[in-house]
Amino acid sequence: MAVHDRPAAFEGSDGASYSVEIVTDESGDKARPFAAYLLFVRWGRGDPVASGHLETEYLSFAKTEGEARRIVGEIKLNDVKAKLDSLIRGGNASETKWWDAMRGEGSS
Repeated sequence: MAVHDRPAAFEGSDGASYSVEIVTDESGDKARPFAAYLLFVRWGRGDPVASGHLETEYLSFAKTEGEARRIVGEIKLNDVKAKLDSLIRGGNASETKWWDAMRGEGSS
């Protein structure tokens, strides 16, 4: 992302196209209040329309949001791809659009 000023993109082991973004969240840990993880957006075939997403567990915890993001940003692209393929093999794909999942956060 730093080199090309856009999210990295991969072909997953399922043949679908994915882009990846580093996402941060509050961890609930007072000593390390920020956590970061990878969000993979799956793109539909043909038109570039998001068709689902996968996300890792928290991969870093830190005192600041920037530090948590930096730690995850240091993961090598080969390792990011391996995490994607592991999520695909695990059957953790969500058919929920990522923007709908984000909209539903905090609602009862």
